[in-house]
Amino acid sequence: MRDRSVIVEDEAWRRLLALGAARTFPPASTLLRQGDPPTHVLALTSGRVKVVRSSPDGDHLVLAVRGPGEILGDYSVLGEDDRSATVIAVEVCHTSVVPADRFLAFVRSSGLENDLLRHAMSRIRESEAWRAELSSLPARTRLARTLLRFGAPLPEIGLDQTEIAGAAGLARSTAAGELAYLREHGIVRTSRRRVVITDVAALRALAGSGRPNV
Repeated sequence: MRDRSVIVEDEAWRRLLALGAARTFPPASTLLRQGDPPTHVLALTSGRVKVVRSSPDGDHLVLAVRGPGEILGDYSVLGEDDRSATVIAVEVCHTSVVPADRFLAFVRSSGLENDLLRHAMSRIRESEAWRAELSSLPARTRLARTLLRFGAPLPEIGLDQTEIAGAAGLARSTAAGELAYLREHGIVRTSRRRVVITDVAALRALAGSGRPNV
């Protein structure tokens, strides 16, 4: 099922898929790599991916989790810049690989240039607002909001605990302690590289107030 928030309408989406070649990526595989040239875009038809940016000192920050209906790598192709982040499959992902020249021709013929650029700017502003919002919140509220953000619309978070900590702006030990609290109160279930939300209402209460509601 496609995310209804994506910018390309159904008919244009079908035409875009027809321009590419089908390719399937297994879990944990890299779909796009930071620093690579923008040779193509990927139209994601099923599965979820995480978007990760690496810093020169080796830190990795999860920027987003994306789902079906997303066009991956479009910002770089439109701006003719190298990839700004790495995209990794959270689960099995089915895509259509569309060469950059075909994608650009499609965008121009469909009149989508301005829509896609506005969409890109909206995502950038959203990310900046998210980081600013988290900076003033207590650890438990940060973690709750991060889990809700990256878990939607599914209850399973496609990130490991180190990635969750980074996305929430917390030390790993702090995030681990908060996850233990949530687990003890039946709000999440955790296992190796897996976090599942089991009580969305309680997690939303924590995200709103920072106080337990269990």
